[in-house]
Amino acid sequence: MDRGQPRVRFSRYVAIGDSTTEGLEDPTPDGRGYRGFADRLAARLAREQPTLLYANLGIRGRKIRQIREEQLEPALALEPDLVSIVGGLNDILRPRIDFDQVVGDLEHMVSAFASRGATVLGVTFPDAARIMPAARPARRRVNALNLAIRGIADRHGMLIADLERHGVVDARLWAVDRLHANSAGHARLAAAMALALGLEPDEDPWAPLPAADPIARATAITTELAWMSRHMAPWIMRRIRGRSSGDGVAPKRPSLAPIDSSSETAAELA
Repeated sequence: MDRGQPRVRFSRYVAIGDSTTEGLEDPTPDGRGYRGFADRLAARLAREQPTLLYANLGIRGRKIRQIREEQLEPALALEPDLVSIVGGLNDILRPRIDFDQVVGDLEHMVSAFASRGATVLGVTFPDAARIMPAARPARRRVNALNLAIRGIADRHGMLIADLERHGVVDARLWAVDRLHANSAGHARLAAAMALALGLEPDEDPWAPLPAADPIARATAITTELAWMSRHMAPWIMRRIRGRSSGDGVAPKRPSLAPIDSSSETAAELA
């Protein structure tokens, strides 16, 4: 693994995006909120730069156009020198999308930050169909989006945590809803982003997991049926009703603030 010194010290980190940026399924120790890769990355950066200021504008359920319309200008106003942008799967997993619009909105945001001198961090996406077979129809779109993300990175100097090429796809890194990473998955994503920045990560984000115990066929079928009832069906109903899991949700950290190294959360993330 390529470990080195950070390429630059950052003073203002702003994270924008959807539920992954908000940190869903990575609960805080007190269970009253979520951490996620961005909180973890901010804590890692603060070890190099204790005066780091951090804001998180991510909101669950947001599509790329919503991220651009709702989060871009507030994020630019914070004048960050580091920005992470993670989004697109909420578009890609829908049956009908304007793919060119999705790519165009993402590139617009990357360009807006890069043109102001900010370092921009993004990701490519792993093959979620290996965890959630229902996502198989979107597999080609995910591949196309990853190709587009690499093109945007080449044109604007965006750094990428390349989950498609190097990420470990294992159910043990995903929450039971199969839509979000769990705490271990968020920790790996934070480590991958730290590595992209030239920091030594807290763990090897690409290390394979030990072999999993085999699952009996009857157990697998029961688990699949339970997942469809508890997670897939509600997701479909929200799509039919035009509702989002993020309706009425506000950003958890809308303003730049220091990382509180004395807090239980920061200590656990460090």
